[in-house]
Parts: sequence; C-alpha cells; structure tokens
Amino acid sequence: MACIPRSFPRTNPFDRSRWNPTQAPGLAQGGVDYFLPNAHVRRMRKLALILPLLALLITSICYAYYIWATDEGPPMPASGYVAMGLGVLFSLVVGCGLMALVFYSHRHGYDERGQGGNSGD
Repeated sequence: MACIPRSFPRTNPFDRSRWNPTQAPGLAQGGVDYFLPNAHVRRMRKLALILPLLALLITSICYAYYIWATDEGPPMPASGYVAMGLGVLFSLVVGCGLMALVFYSHRHGYDERGQGGNSGD
C-alpha cells in the first residue's frame, strides 16, 4: 500500500474524490507524492499478475504434451484428427457467434429492454 503521511487527514483511504494534491505536505513545495504509486510499483503489480498466469499456462501445456506423448493406446487414424479439428473449429465458431450476439444485443439496446429500461413504445 502507498505511504500516506499521517498529517494528511482522510476519512476513507480509498476515496480520491476529495483529494487535493496541494493539501498534501511537501507537494506544494515540490516534494514527493507519497499517495500515488510510482511507475515501478505499477510495473511490479502487472508482473505479479502476468507471471503466475504465464506459469500456469506453461505448466498446463507441458502437462498436456506429457499426457499426449505417453499415451499407450493404439495410434489415432487420420479421420480421428480430422474429427478433432472439426470439433475444435465448430466450438470456436459457436463461441465467436455467441459473443457476436452479445455485442449486437448490447449495441442495439436489447439488454436495456430486458432489464426494465426504455422499451421504445
């Protein structure tokens, strides 16, 4: 958490609506802004989010490859690979189509009508 000087009165540490930078001690004289995180802290927050997600992605890919490579069953024929590819393609088409419908309904106001908004009568 950012270092906030004790002489700076605040009721809610997360409320920035009433924050005036000229009231902070030392800022009017060109001092250091202790309230706002600097670029290094923002960069570290991004890394703290991205690195674990990247580690999970790499781990899942390695695990999937390990399971795929150590399978002791009979080899899959070419028709099996074609069927698997068509299944993946069909799933992507359905997912993209549903997302397109979500965006379409939001842009054309269908969501507001369903939530009791302006019905256009």
